[in-house]
This record gives sequence, C-alpha cells and structure tokens, in this order.
Amino acid sequence: MDRIDVCLIALRRILRAAEMHGKELAQSAGMTPVQLRVVQIVAETGSSTGTAIAKRMHVAPATVTAMIDKLERAGHVTRAPSQTDRRQTLIVLTQKGRAALERAPDALQQRFASDFEALPDWEQAMMVAVLERIAGMLDGPEGDHGAVLYPGEL
Repeated sequence: MDRIDVCLIALRRILRAAEMHGKELAQSAGMTPVQLRVVQIVAETGSSTGTAIAKRMHVAPATVTAMIDKLERAGHVTRAPSQTDRRQTLIVLTQKGRAALERAPDALQQRFASDFEALPDWEQAMMVAVLERIAGMLDGPEGDHGAVLYPGEL
C-alpha cells in the first residue's frame, strides 16, 4: 500500500470516529457535538454571551446564534438579560441542559486533548504541524476555516 492510501485511510478513520461519536451523543444527550460544546461552555462559565461563545469556538456570531436558537427550542438553554449590562443577553443552562450534559459521553475532543497532552512536546509540535498542513490542503479556495470538529452542524 502506498503512502497516499495510508493517509486517506487514516483520514477516513478520523472522520468515522467523529461521525460515530456524533451518533452516540445524539442518542444519549439529544444534541449534536457542536451543540454539546456550546452547552459545555455555558456550564463552565455559568452564563455567557453569544459573542463570547463564538470567540471560544472560533466561529461567526451568527453561527452561534443559530445553535443557541436550536438549544433554546430544545429547552437546553435560555436567554436572560444581563444584570450588569442591559445591552447584553446572557445564555444560561437550564435543568434539562444540565441533565443532557450529564448523560453525554465524554466528548471526542476531550479524549483527544487528554491523550495529546500526555505526548512529549516534540511530538505535539509535529502533530500540530502535520494537521495544519492537512487542513490547508483540504481547505476550500478561500480557506474557509472552522474550528469545530463537526462542520455538518454549521
């Protein structure tokens, strides 16, 4: 088997792992991996603005607004006016959102981060360089970047 085949098989394995995790998450928590990440950020901070969530996820605020709309319709989050700045609306986790978060399996990103942090610095740097190179090879002509593992939701 030549190197290109080995690379393509590895990419398919990565995509399959992400797809399988997404299906497991949808069954157990009733949300997509991207929605779970929004819920995790809100849970970590207690409450957050859509802009702050967008910055953390490296996506456009409009993208986060659409996700928050879906999460609100599902009853996982609610919007509340800020007590300190009336121009801001805070995203707050509901009891249903907390319960879904507890049911959710370990996020694929969290498992990866844990294993990645255990690697020596030189290996981490090598992996980052290779993944950045692959991402650059797969990006569209405008280099449309998204920092989320599950772009189908966006």
